Amino acid sequence: MDERILWYRIMKVVAVIPAFNEELSIGSVVLLTKKYVDDVIVVDDGSTDRTGDIAELAGAKVIRHHKNKGKGASLKTGFEYAKNKNADIIVTLDGDFQHNPDEIPKLITPIIEGKADFVNGSRYLRGDPGTPKYRRIGQKVLDVTTNITAGIKISDTQSGFRAFSKKCMPYFRFKDDGFGIESEMLVDAAKAGLKIVEVEIGSRYDVGKPSENPISHGLKVLAKILHDMEFERPLYYFTLPGLVVMVIGMILGLIFLRDYLIGRSVNIGPTIVAGIMALFGTFFIFTGIILDSINRMMKERWRGS
Repeated sequence: MDERILWYRIMKVVAVIPAFNEELSIGSVVLLTKKYVDDVIVVDDGSTDRTGDIAELAGAKVIRHHKNKGKGASLKTGFEYAKNKNADIIVTLDGDFQHNPDEIPKLITPIIEGKADFVNGSRYLRGDPGTPKYRRIGQKVLDVTTNITAGIKISDTQSGFRAFSKKCMPYFRFKDDGFGIESEMLVDAAKAGLKIVEVEIGSRYDVGKPSENPISHGLKVLAKILHDMEFERPLYYFTLPGLVVMVIGMILGLIFLRDYLIGRSVNIGPTIVAGIMALFGTFFIFTGIILDSINRMMKERWRGS
């Protein structure tokens, strides 16, 4: 083992790899990951193949879920075990070889140097490396909504290749059992005021297959982010849509008023709809303002306690 790798062993580093039916790649991922960490934990999430057995043969500690629970549930299991092992740093990566374990030093260096609590591996710091278009469009939508909810600016919010200091562990809720966990962890870290840093990573798309339809996966994650936005950013969730509805209602109302004043026939139905839209829009605007004020007061009180 070279000096560069030994230097990283100043702190105890544990890798958590959630895996579901990854028997073709998991052994190699574990072997390469072991070069840079003290322990490798593979959470076999209800696999129907030999994923768990191969991971064990490669030297990983395997924790098995009897049924498939999802990536969020797997990370929760892995983090709990790593915490009990007194890990100083936890690295997460996928078991399908999409991530290169040789890049682990890039992720843990900012934590060791005290520059970060949460390091996000990004595929997009220098542009798009060739992500399939249908996936990138969905990712951009999730990036925007996650960044708005968390109040941060991250280029790759859906990355699964990350490193966390032990300081992060108490703040993660692990409420989302599925792929929405990536966004949830960023929101939790930002809310706790943790230092989040991005480093550039590579990624492969010629390995494995998505375990879930990309469209349904994206919609589920988006629904979860919007649910978080309701509580974390009520101005965006209520006030902006309310403003749009109110403006549309007012414009329609002015059109109907103009038609009435110049003697054109006016249909009362659309006029009533325009009035209702303006009223509902106003209601949502004030709801967002009130909830945002309450949210700010609660955060200030929490910081002062």
